[in-house]
Amino acid sequence: MSLSDLFGGDPFVPAQQVRIEPIQQRSTARLSGLLDAAAIVVDEVGFDRITTAMVAERAGASIGTVYRYYPDRVAVLQALRERAVLRFRRRVSEQLTLSASKDWSAIVDVAITAFVDLYRSEPGFRIMHFSDREGATNVEDSESGYFARRVAGMLVEEFGLVGGDELIFRLEVAVEMGDSILSRAFRSDPQGDERFIAECRVVTRDYLAGYYGPNVR
Repeated sequence: MSLSDLFGGDPFVPAQQVRIEPIQQRSTARLSGLLDAAAIVVDEVGFDRITTAMVAERAGASIGTVYRYYPDRVAVLQALRERAVLRFRRRVSEQLTLSASKDWSAIVDVAITAFVDLYRSEPGFRIMHFSDREGATNVEDSESGYFARRVAGMLVEEFGLVGGDELIFRLEVAVEMGDSILSRAFRSDPQGDERFIAECRVVTRDYLAGYYGPNVR
């Protein structure tokens, strides 16, 4: 399974909340600018307090421009989260290509490193934790479920793990645990509390090692 297969070709559709599909380059740039502005505002006030008026002001656009693309603030936040998810997947794919992983535990470290790097460098990346809020809907059943299924395919093909629902379930549990710990790491520290980041690596790796051993080679 190639990395493009691992992180592409799923039913996840970017910016699904957009009212008008941007066709012209100017429209695409305007849409990107609105999301860039929303990312900055999320970092400033959090996604609970953000308004479409704040996004418009930060983007230097009229409120009508925002409503042209998004029906409400929740749609803006969902679109921003979708963009963050896609960037996370791209970063994981890039780092896996460079890492030449020799065992499954290296994949865990790559995913955690990608998440931490983006949390530190990507404006508004905390939006990854925006779900089930104010009518927000999940894409697919969950992002952790998507990631678990894709990683399971790689582990089966590359490292010889036994596939099936059990592997997917355990990977999803590992993703949920890791996501929760990393969320705590960045709750009050924009660079992330290294103690929680290090513990995230230990917890997720040890949980999976309890079922699949430290190295399947």
